Amino acid sequence: MKNEDQFINEQIKIIQETVGSEKVLCALSGGIDSAVTALLVHRAIGDNLLCMFIDNGLMRKGEPEEVIETFGRRCNIRLQAVNAQERFLHALKGITAPETKRKIIGTEFIRVFEEEAIKYGDFSFLAQGTIRSDIIETGNKKRSIKSHHNVGGLPEKINFNLLEPLKTLYKDQVRSVGSALGLPDYIVRRQPFPGPGLGIRIIGEITAEKLEILREADFVFCQEIEKDGLSIWQYFAVLTNMKTVGVTGGVRTYNYTIALRAVDSIDAITAEWVRLPWATLKAAAEKITQIPGVSRVVYDITGKPPATIEWE
Repeated sequence: MKNEDQFINEQIKIIQETVGSEKVLCALSGGIDSAVTALLVHRAIGDNLLCMFIDNGLMRKGEPEEVIETFGRRCNIRLQAVNAQERFLHALKGITAPETKRKIIGTEFIRVFEEEAIKYGDFSFLAQGTIRSDIIETGNKKRSIKSHHNVGGLPEKINFNLLEPLKTLYKDQVRSVGSALGLPDYIVRRQPFPGPGLGIRIIGEITAEKLEILREADFVFCQEIEKDGLSIWQYFAVLTNMKTVGVTGGVRTYNYTIALRAVDSIDAITAEWVRLPWATLKAAAEKITQIPGVSRVVYDITGKPPATIEWE
């Protein structure tokens, strides 16, 4: 990308030529990629765009309310919120394989979009915040790191034509375009969050109980990072499938281990683990082990490569 304004103007023209007078549904998650996609398409076709936020039950604590407030009320974009929590949890019941989780989540997203779109009009296109790193990591059947829900996780047959204006950009470039479009800084600098959400931060089967534990642990960790004023590209908690012996009030416990991860990156292709202050880690661990169901906290010090940023 040579110039943000040039890219914006080129994409607006491409979108207008591609879409014409047809209507577009935009998959809005609240992250920077889908936010920039939504603004680009909105500038190109105005009210022929409808953004849809699907609450799949795999979001962080308070996130659904934040997305609706930010994009539905402040950005002046048509937004429809859909509660599909039970549907996703039912579809994921008993599933433990990471790739299967991703494909189920991707398929369910598409099916919900297809079913909900009928209620609001005839939509020929689905706009997604797919970026270059999503495509690179998904690769092909012979060489793939992991399937992103919006690329390799999609079902073979869908009722939309895909519109992906950011697919040639890396994360840092998307942020630059977001700033040029006038997005507020707290959205532009918001840390990345995977499309499958907490579904790939829970090792093993996903349950309502595990999601509640992870939401609380992740919330505590993020609070400690932000309270200490640390500037980090991405940080989050993972609920491992490992239980260990602990002691609470002099009584033996046998509960889950939470892993904490913090990395710095530019384009998400490579990443370095962050050497967090001991005081920050200590405070986070002490509070997280007070969450019912947790007995131990560990810190991930693996870079990308050899690991990926997410655990699944």
